[in-house]
Amino acid sequence: MVATIGLTGLRPAPDAIAAVTSPPYDVIKPGTPLEAHLASEPRSIYHVILGDSPADALARLRSEGALVEDDEPAYYVYEQRWGDESRTGVFVAAEVSDYSERAIIRHEKTFDDKVKGRIALARNTEHTIGPVFLLTRAKLGELFERVKREAPLYEFTSDFGGGTDLHGVTNRVWRVPEASADGRAIQAAIAQQPLYIADGHHRYHAALRNGQTHLLAYVTQEARILAYDRVLNGVRPFSEVRGALDLEPADEFRTPEKHSFRLYTKDGCWTLRAKEVPDDVVGRLDCAILERELYPHLGLKHEHIVDPKHFDYYPESALEEMKAVVDSGRYELAIALHPVAIDELMAVADAGLENPDVVMPEKSTFFSPKILTGLFLYRHQYKK
Repeated sequence: MVATIGLTGLRPAPDAIAAVTSPPYDVIKPGTPLEAHLASEPRSIYHVILGDSPADALARLRSEGALVEDDEPAYYVYEQRWGDESRTGVFVAAEVSDYSERAIIRHEKTFDDKVKGRIALARNTEHTIGPVFLLTRAKLGELFERVKREAPLYEFTSDFGGGTDLHGVTNRVWRVPEASADGRAIQAAIAQQPLYIADGHHRYHAALRNGQTHLLAYVTQEARILAYDRVLNGVRPFSEVRGALDLEPADEFRTPEKHSFRLYTKDGCWTLRAKEVPDDVVGRLDCAILERELYPHLGLKHEHIVDPKHFDYYPESALEEMKAVVDSGRYELAIALHPVAIDELMAVADAGLENPDVVMPEKSTFFSPKILTGLFLYRHQYKK
């Protein structure tokens, strides 16, 4: 279904890998300790993905030897370990095709401002830097285990000073030349199935709009979806509308059961249960129910969802941080949701094949841990 080739371009020098790599651009919030930490490391890819002069920053990293050329097409098997858990996938150059070809299947809308920013970065640097996270039904586990019997090219633990689910993750990477038996096996296995975009819709859409033949992608069978929780300020204060809601007092702010929501303010904690759960694949999602059943009370409309004056978003691993934001007065209300299941995501994506208007609501999934940026910079080509 999806043709892939080995990657060529730039990768970190082995002694610089921990310094170069960073979380993806879209989880680095301005003014946070995480951003300050990344900005303080001169070799960080942060200076390319979010700096003022991406091309200059890339040229500097190359001239200083932090990034080295690798022109032999190769796949890169990537293992992440955190606590007692792990996930393995593979970096590839995946062929870029229109959604109508049903090879790469999306489940989210994209926004022009974000797409334009990714196109500008690709044009300025002539490299694809952030990978698109793709899910496959192909059986890759035994192949990955065979590759992992060899010594890894890279092995390091990420240290970002906290502030991200990638902090403290142990990373191992194996280089698999495309021309090798294992490289050909990876290529053949991935080609058997369509690929579902889990994370990185704007990166994929940018590659499509940019006329690229291939883009940098991470492909895996495994995914852990956390709830994408939110803090908000209503147009009407929550304190004024609370009496109109069927709220149940709760003892703590935590991830709730499916089709219910845990609410936190300075004044207390409550559970709000869905009144109606429809059958359609989008309408039954908890984030869609929340938009229908709570937001109108607060005077919030769909366009407010991406407005930072009204909303900010956190993975469910950041419940204490959300409480602190509410306690500080920056936002009035914190809401914890139940996470979306993989089968729910794929049901929406499959329905979207027949009707492109069927997509997941914005900010409905948080894949954790994220994929490091900077493990490879793919030198992309353009369609003629």
